[in-house]
Parts: sequence; C-alpha cells; structure tokens
Amino acid sequence: MKEHTLVEMISEEKIRERVKELGKEISADYDGKNVLAVGVLKGSVIFMSDLVREMEGVNVEIGFLAVSSYQGTNSTGEVRVLYDLDRPLDDTHLLIVEDILDTGNTLAFLTKMLKVRKPASIKLVALLNKPDRRVADIRLDYEGFEIPDEFVVGYGLDYDGYYRNLKNICTVEFTDLDEVGND
Repeated sequence: MKEHTLVEMISEEKIRERVKELGKEISADYDGKNVLAVGVLKGSVIFMSDLVREMEGVNVEIGFLAVSSYQGTNSTGEVRVLYDLDRPLDDTHLLIVEDILDTGNTLAFLTKMLKVRKPASIKLVALLNKPDRRVADIRLDYEGFEIPDEFVVGYGLDYDGYYRNLKNICTVEFTDLDEVGND
C-alpha cells in the first residue's frame, strides 16, 4: 500500500442518521410489498445490513451479486460478474444496494443484466454518489450522500481490502500524489 493518511469526511453519526432516513423513504415507497435487496459485494454489506433493518412494513429478502471493476484505486471500465443471484427474478421488486456510484459502469451493467430477467421493478440505492466521475447514463432512486471526486474508505469501502470496518467515511490522502493514478 502507498503511504497515506485518513481524514474523516462523513461521521458515524451522520451515516447512521442518513441510513434511517433512507430506510423510511424506501419503506414508504415499497409499503406492503415484497422486495429483494441485492447487495453488490463486498462494499455494500455494511450499508445494506443497516439499511434493511430500517425498512419497516416491507417484506425484505436478501441476495448478493459480486462484480469486479476496480484495480487498486482505479476503475478498469470493464465489469465482470463473479457471483450471480441464485433465484428467478420474474415479478420481483429489486432494490440494488451499492456502496458508491462512481463512473456508473457497474450499476449500468447490472441494471441491463437484471432487466432481462423481467423483475417487477428495479430501484437503485447507494450510500455515496460521485456525480463528477459519471460516464454511464445512470441515476439513483435513493442517495445517501453526494461527495466530491476523492478516494474514500470506510463503512464497507476499502483500499486494497483494508478499512471496510471503519464506522465513518474517510478520504485517503496519499503522501506522494505522483504515485496515484486517476481515471
């Protein structure tokens, strides 16, 4: 790992408050319906766990997808499915749960892939949204926080597998900026 320091961007308290708000908003939209919350592994696990516990009046089933589109701190632009859902999706209300919407390539790919399976609906929620990085035409139905184009870790997001366990969101400030590639 390159030399770096972490600087808090979003506190644990702010995350907790926003996740509760999102849970209420999503619950109102899906009131009385069955929903399959689909977590995009690995980054969404902590966010999704907290989010579904805040969803009331909704029957929530949980599923997971694993995809790969990053190498280190850079998006490769290519999305590969490593693990797929293990059930039919006909007439299912899908809530795709992501840690961060960055370039949009992953969510655009997943939405297209899942629409073919004829779900009743597909909605997208991400804890973080980086609109300045968007290259794909994709929009969130539910957003936790809009953030600037900075590399962040914590609350499920990682740097080379580390920092997912942080309770807050931090920017990663690299000591030698020449060593860090940006898309």
